[in-house]
Amino acid sequence: MPRFTIHIRDEWLAVPCRDPKNTIRWLGHEALKRYIKNKPDNGGIQAVKDTRFVVRRCQSLGLLDADDTIEDVLEDNDFVELAIEGDSMSPDFIPCEPGVSSLYPAYREPKEYISLDGNSLTSTDLVNLGRGLYKIKLTAEAEIKVVQSRELLDTIVKENKVVYGITTGFGKFARTVIPVSKLKELQENLVRSHSAGVGNPLSPERTRMLLALRINVLAKGYSGISLETLQAMIQAFNASCLSFVPEKGTVGASGDLAPLSHLALGLMGEGKMWSPKSGWADAKYVLEAHGLRPISLKPKEGLALINGTQMITSLGAEAVERAQAIARQADIVAALTLEVLKGTTKAFDSDIHHLRPHPGQMEVAQRFRSLLDSDHHPSQIAESHRFCDRVQDAYTMRCCPQVHGIANDTIKFVQNIINTEINSATDNPMVFAERGETISGGNFHGEYPAKALDFLCIGVHELASISERRVERLCNPSLSELPAFLVNEGGLNSGFMIAHCTAAALVSENKVLCHPSSVDSLSTSAATEDHVSMGGWAARKALRVVEHVEQVLAIELLAGCQGIEFLRPLRTTTPLEKVYELVRSVVKPWIKDRFMSPDIEAVHRLLIEQKVWDVAQPYIDKYQMEYIPESRPISPTAFSLE
Repeated sequence: MPRFTIHIRDEWLAVPCRDPKNTIRWLGHEALKRYIKNKPDNGGIQAVKDTRFVVRRCQSLGLLDADDTIEDVLEDNDFVELAIEGDSMSPDFIPCEPGVSSLYPAYREPKEYISLDGNSLTSTDLVNLGRGLYKIKLTAEAEIKVVQSRELLDTIVKENKVVYGITTGFGKFARTVIPVSKLKELQENLVRSHSAGVGNPLSPERTRMLLALRINVLAKGYSGISLETLQAMIQAFNASCLSFVPEKGTVGASGDLAPLSHLALGLMGEGKMWSPKSGWADAKYVLEAHGLRPISLKPKEGLALINGTQMITSLGAEAVERAQAIARQADIVAALTLEVLKGTTKAFDSDIHHLRPHPGQMEVAQRFRSLLDSDHHPSQIAESHRFCDRVQDAYTMRCCPQVHGIANDTIKFVQNIINTEINSATDNPMVFAERGETISGGNFHGEYPAKALDFLCIGVHELASISERRVERLCNPSLSELPAFLVNEGGLNSGFMIAHCTAAALVSENKVLCHPSSVDSLSTSAATEDHVSMGGWAARKALRVVEHVEQVLAIELLAGCQGIEFLRPLRTTTPLEKVYELVRSVVKPWIKDRFMSPDIEAVHRLLIEQKVWDVAQPYIDKYQMEYIPESRPISPTAFSLE
């Protein structure tokens, strides 16, 4: 029998429906009857049938026609909002879906699984889990370690030993011993009191990453979580039941206490949750609608759920994956610009770069050669200026291997730290079942990922900084030999004038965001936590910097393709023509002024989805296999494309 969860004013009501051919009006009346049943004044409602109301789905906010049948417009266990005429919107109902990302397609329940053991998850895996491409299960070895760890904790409680966070308070209250009868309340109070974050909630994708990473860390078997609680977390992840996690409030030691507390709070059936089925609703109803029960915390489990660097690290994983994707596509965009500006490829000669053999620099030069080598990919544009008197190009083109190269090496350095952090136990105290003891330490301190993500900001920002200067060269007729701002009838049309301003604005904003957050520290918890990492802000601003870089390069790619229009009928190299065709599949040439933001967004999406890389990569790979000089010793990492 179908059942629906209906929100009226400040209450959620479960309404069964024996006949799905009943109308939405009938469903509203049934919900109102249940609402007024236990109200001493009938909730101010005189007669159900005379009450005027509107009904909408919680997830999409789509209005439902009162005369439609339930089976035509609702699915079993749908969440519905009923608003009585004259009422203001209830403060308990979130009338929108803040944080729902537009970067990824709508969630579809995955069929494949990733097995977690706490030791082998990568940043790529974690981002894919966030995107909803996989469900989670534990390895058999991880289950054994989790059980052994929990058995030691149960023994500690049974023997009334005094151990921090298990039978004592937290932080400044570490010397306060808690009676055994109140240990469950101790853990619940910990989660509730630490759920003190503010700001918009993380998007579903980022909350999935956060939950998946916390599960992975607990699967290592050093946190004392029970297998029952860990399996309940996995069930919530697999059903995509995601807690309301505000993005602000962590100082990055003792880990990400506030965001992880909000994550745990929803799993306890308190606060808000989001699922693809329900949208935002009370956590207990979201769990119930998916056949799940709230977790009941055992001694130390609250601490195990909230102690660690998982928000810094999960957001950092997304930042580093997107940085890696845009860095390799930046080489393609810059190569296209060089063609349009009729630059020379001599600066990418392999002999130059073997004299300064940084892996990233050599990798970028190799990509430029693979895209622009006229012997391998004949270019009519390059041929048209073969005998010009220009000796060398401006730094923004000539020095791409050096500038883009260090960005590549920085990203790989940061990715290594993030991948280590992803598979690190960052709880406190740590539970060593094999030694039969717990040990307090400082693995929760977020300095490692915080410092690395500050470095990522600085490194990847240069891709936008140099890109904006190339956009200037494309738009400036004294530098490009093209029409001003890449448009005909200049004056009547402004062309790329303000698109360049947008790029400049984003680069300027990045300069402020690149100020490292991890150089700051404020003492907290009555000077117990007297040095902190500020890693949460490091991760959030890293994501913002990377997004700005993507957007600036989207503008450059648009400008470069527009520049090609003025060089026709000449054609560029085969791989760059493929890139041009990809862009033209979503954005038409700029004949006269039009609304430009959608064009920038369309190309930004191509970069996020790595489609620019996908069309060029086969040519890069083929060139690499055919044109690496056999006689020259080459570093095995020099031309890595991953």
